[in-house]
This record gives sequence, C-alpha cells and structure tokens, in this order.
Amino acid sequence: MDFRPQTVAPSGLADIDVDALVLVIGERPDRALAAPLANLVDKAVSDGDLALKKGKQLYAYQPAGIAARRVVIAVAGDETPRSFRAALAGGLAALRSSGAKTVGIAALNGAGVGAAHAEAAVLAVADATYVYTHTKPSATPAWTPSSVTILCQRSEQKAVQQGLRQGQAIASGVTLAREFGNRPGNECTPTWLGQQAKKIGKQFELEVEVLDRKAIEKLGMGAFLAVTQGSDEPPRFIVARYDGAAKTQAPVVLVGKGITFDTGGISLKPGAEMDEMKFDMCGAASVLGTLAAVASLKARVNLVVLVPTCDNMPSGHAIKPGDVVTSMSGQTVEILNTDAEGRLILCDALTYAERFKPAVVVDVATLTGACVIALGHHNSGLFSSDDAVAARMLAASQSALDPCWRLPLDEEYDEALKTNFADMANVGGRPGGAITAAMFLRRFTGKYPWAHLDIAGTAWKSGAQKGATGRPVGLLTHFVLGHAK
Repeated sequence: MDFRPQTVAPSGLADIDVDALVLVIGERPDRALAAPLANLVDKAVSDGDLALKKGKQLYAYQPAGIAARRVVIAVAGDETPRSFRAALAGGLAALRSSGAKTVGIAALNGAGVGAAHAEAAVLAVADATYVYTHTKPSATPAWTPSSVTILCQRSEQKAVQQGLRQGQAIASGVTLAREFGNRPGNECTPTWLGQQAKKIGKQFELEVEVLDRKAIEKLGMGAFLAVTQGSDEPPRFIVARYDGAAKTQAPVVLVGKGITFDTGGISLKPGAEMDEMKFDMCGAASVLGTLAAVASLKARVNLVVLVPTCDNMPSGHAIKPGDVVTSMSGQTVEILNTDAEGRLILCDALTYAERFKPAVVVDVATLTGACVIALGHHNSGLFSSDDAVAARMLAASQSALDPCWRLPLDEEYDEALKTNFADMANVGGRPGGAITAAMFLRRFTGKYPWAHLDIAGTAWKSGAQKGATGRPVGLLTHFVLGHAK
C-alpha cells in the first residue's frame, strides 16, 4: 500500500480525483470548503442524514460536482490525533465493502494536519484493512486500497511525510505482532517463534541468537526451566540486537513474555476460553514487532530484545504447587500457583538483561487477570520504581495513542510474597494481584532503571472480534525512539 502526502487547499478538495475521499470534520465544519462539499454537508445536516456529533458519518456515492466517486464525511469530537483516528476509523469502515482503490484523507480543523495525524491515519488504515487468513483461507479478503493520500497544506507536507514514514513502520510492527499472536498454538511454538526472530534478523541484518535448552541450563535459568519442564515442546531464549547508535550508548532492553500456550499447568485453568491462551505470547510478539519497526526506521538507538519462550503444560514432569526453584539470580522461589508462570520466565530474562548494562529495561507481558479487572481493555498497566522512566512511558503512550496507566509499587505490597520456604513466593493472593506480580519482578531489577507493562487486558480481543491487537508496539516504538540521539 502506497502512502503519500499531497498539498491542496480546503477549497480544492472537491477536485481531488480519487475513488474515495474521507473528510474528517469537527462539530463546527470549516466553511472554506468548496461549494459542492459544503453544500453536501449542509444538505445532509438539514435533512437529518448527518448529525454534527462525534462518531457520526455520512456516505455519498458519486455526489454531484465532486471528482471523488465516493465521499465519506466523518465527524470528530475535537482536533486531536486521537479523535482524528477514531473518526477516520469509522469513515474507513464504510469503505470496507467498496471497490475503492485510491483513497484521499483530509482533516478540516484549525490545528491543521501534522505528523501525529499522519501517523494516526496510517494506523487507522492498517487496522481497517487487516484480516487474518493464514489458517482461514475462506475468510473474506481484506479491502486493500492501492494508494492512500493525505491531503494537507504545503506548510504541513514535511511533517506529514515524517508521520507517514513512522506510521508505516509502526503499522508493520503491529501487523507482525497480530499475525504472531493469532497463530494457533500448534503452529506458534517456541521453535517457530525463534525461527521468526531469525527471519527478522535476516531482513534487517540484525544479530539474533536463539538459545536451546542446553544453553538455558548453562545460564542457570532455573525458574524459566521449571515452567517448561512439563511440556514436550523445547524452550527457546531469543536474544536480538539492533545497533543503530555508538557502542558507547547504553541500549534499551525490551523483554517479552513468550508463553506460546498456557494451560495453567497443574493449577489448571478452567476450560472455557482456554483457547485464548495462545495469546499468552503477545508480549513476545510485541517486542519483536517493535524491533522490526525500530530497525526499519534506522533509528539512532541501540536496542536489545529478549524473549523467553515455552509452553506451560500439565504432565508427570510438570512443576507442582510447593516446589522450590532457584532463579538465575540465585534467589529461590516457592511456586504456590503454577498458573503464575509468566513471572518465572521473565525473572530469569531480567537477570540476563544485566549483562548489557542497559539504559532502561521494559518487560511486557500478558501477566495477570487482576490487571484486566483493574483497568479493563483500554489501558495497559504500567509499573515502575523510577518516576522518570514512568513519565517517559506515559508520554510515549499518549503520543502513540496506545494508552497505559501507572499503578503503585508501595513496599507494603511486598509483604504478600513472603514464605517460610524460599526467598519469595510466586504469588501473593488475590488482592492487588497485578501489583504483587510486579513486585515479584522488581526483585530482579535492582541494577538498572525498569518498567513493567501488564497487557493482559489490551493484547487481544474476545468475542466476535477475537484476535490479537498488536499492542503495545506503538507505545514501545515511541518509547525506544525517545532514546534516539
């Protein structure tokens, strides 16, 4: 799909020759529109076919005096990129069953069209045109326009071009993460995930190493190995590096939870909706998608991506409640619940991250149902013991339109992890479950600035729209780019 900017005054929009023109307007439309478009809006409002309220749309086919074969008017609540993207998503939905191959997008607002609007437009188009077909060849083919043109003022063209470039990189990373997350567990195994990481490395000429069980054992990753011992699928530990800056620049390290299927182990999950536990590797998918996005932008930053990946299965070899294991850090963990396995594979990866002397480490995981109860499906949960890191994460989430919300890490929560039989337990009970999970991880991060993203509520959707979302690739990419020099 070709994205491009084109300069045009609002008065010239009626002359743009495209298959479909999507016009995002505010609740008080700009009167600089050429008469045919202005009359279309005015007539639709007066006849009751269009309400100038947020989320409303109008679809017109071959309207008189307008060069575009189709016109979609989409009403945004305000001029922000977030509102623009939401309105555009609604407008694009009207075109999914159309034959439009060339699309023009324009926004009429006082603030104009900037890089953030252009990036939002790319992401809205990518979402509107995504269809999973790998294991469903009978799926309705995606609507895929050949070109999308962002119509802007001449003074906005450079910013729009930059936004389109960054948006395309992020959109590709999001699509990669969605494809990985949507693959069934019998295809997306730890071995397969390692192979895909190698492919990304080959595509962008990156250094990628995939460690097998023997190498993981040699590292002393006892917590990680405890989780994988119940499965016939061999574990993998993926280490990928993008070096876009001087060697003296400390890297950003991203750690992604890669449980390719989670039954809960001996602490078996209920059968209902267990199929969705193929999405338990969406943290891994998101950091690999971010790696691809950053590499494609050739950002002046150093990035390391770590992915511990395995299945969590019940068998005669599986870990049991009450077992005690020794992590790579040397700290011992009593496993009270085998379904709290994500933190066990992450803690060893967080210890491994020390060798890179990182500027910051961010782990990303579909970690707790408690985070879903706390925040629902809009905000990812953010935890950090470093206020500066948390501030940068929150800023990145806002600019990426990929929101997160900071939750506390008060010392009092750490009391719940105490046990008589090890340095810590792997769970702390139901109250504050997302927080105690983060407190567990924090015990392995004392040598660098750190943040944790719990994406259990945002990494995938259930119901009729079941599927991976690709979040938080946008947030992570903006965060990493914020470290570029």
